[in-house]
Amino acid sequence: MFSKILIANRGEIAVRIIRACKEMGVATVAVYSQEDRNALHVALADQSYCIGGPEASESYLNERQIISAALLAGAQAIHPGYGFLSENAHFARLCRRNGIVFIGPDPESMERLSDKAILKALIQKTGLSVIPGTEAVADLEEAQRAAGKVGYPVMLKACAGGGGRGIRLVRSVNDLEEAYFQATSEALSAFGDGSVYIEKYIYPARHVELQILADEHGNAVCLGDRDCSLQRRNQKLIEETPSPAVGEGQRNKIMAQAVKAIKKLGYVGAGTLEFLLDQEGNFWFMEMNVRLQVEHCVTEMLTGYDLVKWQIRIAAGIPLNFSQKDIRMQGSAIECRINAGSCGTLELLHVPGGPSVRFDTCLVQGTTVSPYYDALLGKLIVFAKTREEALRKARASLCELVIEGIPTNIEEQLRIVDDERFISGNYDLSFMGSR
Repeated sequence: MFSKILIANRGEIAVRIIRACKEMGVATVAVYSQEDRNALHVALADQSYCIGGPEASESYLNERQIISAALLAGAQAIHPGYGFLSENAHFARLCRRNGIVFIGPDPESMERLSDKAILKALIQKTGLSVIPGTEAVADLEEAQRAAGKVGYPVMLKACAGGGGRGIRLVRSVNDLEEAYFQATSEALSAFGDGSVYIEKYIYPARHVELQILADEHGNAVCLGDRDCSLQRRNQKLIEETPSPAVGEGQRNKIMAQAVKAIKKLGYVGAGTLEFLLDQEGNFWFMEMNVRLQVEHCVTEMLTGYDLVKWQIRIAAGIPLNFSQKDIRMQGSAIECRINAGSCGTLELLHVPGGPSVRFDTCLVQGTTVSPYYDALLGKLIVFAKTREEALRKARASLCELVIEGIPTNIEEQLRIVDDERFISGNYDLSFMGSR
């Protein structure tokens, strides 16, 4: 096991990783930008190093500065969290060259699985159904030919990265040119790779994902599904597990298929397989995230397994000490993402409490929301024996959560959990668009 880990991230996920390390008796090293010098993760870590200016490119994406900090601190491993360098094969390889363990898949796996179009071809060979589509298109003309062959409407999607960026819905040939240049430009800016591919638009549908853990000894488990259909502009707002749209038999079948697929891919680490679920109950594979997900907390609350700790153990070569038969999908867990509406300084924070209520955050009094980073302030997660009870608990906890000085989306979250469509479980990806 590692004695010291550097966390190459910021915000609530850096705090989350530091907490897991402390519980494991592992020393922690924080890195921070000049903008984050007073951040909570800096105060909580055993050591901390400033690695650059406020722009992410100057700090949290500065690979050499992060490696230098790890070497200076004597850290044996680096946990990248999510976003930033978490899916960067070059950084993982740089860690290896400097004798540092990257807590995540090896760079070869990342390169093999990072191109979504190529990944879909690999996944199809494992027996899972994939959304009809193409590999990367070379230019607008090829995109036009491919879209015509697939059949409108289609989705343009970035081959690299995630987080809802580089994605455009194209309903007709007249919309393709503008959407193509928007998607390629956004993908290039966000991921340094402007390539896109085309896939059939499946509608109506739900976004359902499966959480995977796999070790280097050939063991793999699926820790259930998460419904992530509550989205605005491809950005998730609320997640829950298990999905109210998936029956027990259907769930067991797709989980078994997912474990089989992961073993065939030879993947090691935490990962997420993302699907569209159509009205007929068919799962269509979309993409794989080779990192921790923002919404990993609902899976932890439902199953009782700490995904961050298992990421660390797997990276240290420790085998999973449980199998698929040990996974229990009993109860309901719901996560509400609390986002800032604009910049501001926190004047008052009151966090809801009670059994099975969790608020993962980086907020402390005086915290200033910066324009340089993501708007996520925290994640409110609740668990109960039934979905009805979990909804009541989510509603009560949102009412109790107080954040003053920073505009937030708490009221919007309350409106969603009070909406009859959400309460009934009968919702899909169109939910926010129809409000």
